[in-house]
Amino acid sequence: MSSLGRASAILGAGTLVSRLTGLLRTIVLVAAIGSIGRAGDAFGTANQLPNNIFTIIQTGILTAVIIPQIVRAGSHKDGGQAFISKLFTLGTIVFVGATALAMLLAPWLVFVYAKDFTPDQHALATAFAYWCLPQILFYGLYALVGETLNAKRVFGPYTWAPIANNVISIAGFLLFIAWFGDDRRNVDMWDPAMIAVLGGTATLGIAVQAVILLAAWRKTGLHLRPDFHWRGVGLRHVGRLAGWTFAMVIAGQLAGLVQATIVSAASGDHPSGFMMMAAWLVFMLPYSIFTVSIGTPYFTQISEHAAEGRDGDVRGDVARCIRVVSLFIVVSTVALVAASVPATRIFTNDASDASAAAPVLIAYLVGLLPLSVLFIVQRTFYAYGDTRTPFWFTVVQCAIIIATAVVLPSFVPLSQLAAGVALSQSIAGTVQMIIAVWMLRRRLGSLELGRTALSLGRYVIAAIPAGFAGWGTFLLLGGNTGWTTADKLFGALGTAVIGAAAVAVYVVVLLLLRAPELKVATSMLRRFLPGR
Repeated sequence: MSSLGRASAILGAGTLVSRLTGLLRTIVLVAAIGSIGRAGDAFGTANQLPNNIFTIIQTGILTAVIIPQIVRAGSHKDGGQAFISKLFTLGTIVFVGATALAMLLAPWLVFVYAKDFTPDQHALATAFAYWCLPQILFYGLYALVGETLNAKRVFGPYTWAPIANNVISIAGFLLFIAWFGDDRRNVDMWDPAMIAVLGGTATLGIAVQAVILLAAWRKTGLHLRPDFHWRGVGLRHVGRLAGWTFAMVIAGQLAGLVQATIVSAASGDHPSGFMMMAAWLVFMLPYSIFTVSIGTPYFTQISEHAAEGRDGDVRGDVARCIRVVSLFIVVSTVALVAASVPATRIFTNDASDASAAAPVLIAYLVGLLPLSVLFIVQRTFYAYGDTRTPFWFTVVQCAIIIATAVVLPSFVPLSQLAAGVALSQSIAGTVQMIIAVWMLRRRLGSLELGRTALSLGRYVIAAIPAGFAGWGTFLLLGGNTGWTTADKLFGALGTAVIGAAAVAVYVVVLLLLRAPELKVATSMLRRFLPGR
């Protein structure tokens, strides 16, 4: 537990700094292009394209397959060096090819994801896409190296490297504002130089992030070399495993495509694609700090136990991970709901935009706990080399997302369309999580669900007064017209004050309930302190 605690603390600290600098990056970006407008949605669509394409590659093979396979390859006489060299050679070829193909298809990709854009907005998004799509290659190298580092229990660099990306992006966006002015939300305000500075800055940050991670490779003790002899080391088996996850991610991307197409109708005057991206960044803050930071070391351990056939240890790992992660996620959810308006004020240009964006954030937060549990359960299937089962419960989620997204415009006004799409995603994710837990229980037997349910019950009991405390603090500070919505800095400060009030009440109630999970949480948090 101590090694897991140290790893989680390192990941958590890095993720916290990374996400905070990421939010600052978004604040500066909003100042440059506006929070609600056609230009911002054009850049948001273009900059999201490499993420969407890379997600197909990353989740299709890296997350689902690489860590378990590298753990198994570690038992080879060479420590897995031949396997990893062949894997990196193949992976680099795939990333270069995917980048080149995406560049050729840039106008079509923009149209597919935003068919309701006006012609000039489509042209601007396409111009941005040519600058942003090279990120696919750098994202790929970053993830391939990072997943290998995680498999070798070198957890820190993968989390800390994105900070460099954020710093470079912040500097570049500030230069953009200094050279060209701020709040360029209208499409006709843009020229090639502006597009180059903004798009080039975004891609430069991703490139530096990948280079920094490559510098940490020596910690693995492995020596890479180009190797095109791909027979005999199990890459065919990797391909079979990846086939199901490719299908799963493509299904997810189709659902995302439907969502992007639907919500693009609101672009211009209402929260749309760019606003959803910004709300998602806030939503991902607790998910990344707690779920990913705690779950990633557990995933490596679960993969090791699964490879050794120690199913009992796997069950214990899964149950403990869910309980510890949920402790943090439940309070994060209620705190951010209470502080939703100040939190969205951080990445909007005025209080009215913050009030319009808050429902989008709240709708995403409905699915925060289910998504966190799913992270753990899904990766347990991956640890056993089972990528087919996650495909099936993901198909259910995608079907719900698509069905609800298609009917939403008939019942939801444009002003709330983004929030409706976000809520449909949360509902679909909850159904997906329930099915996933049921299927894992069928495979492994008891997952200590009774004990976990008892823990979740305590968290919910504590979260109710914590939520009221946070909301009451928000109202005492003036509500929608108070100082917490006056500007971005006050929005961040107000979010911190409201969150602190909610967390304080949450902890007190859990102490009164004598929740045993607090000891684990306290031990992990102590590792953030210097000298620990």
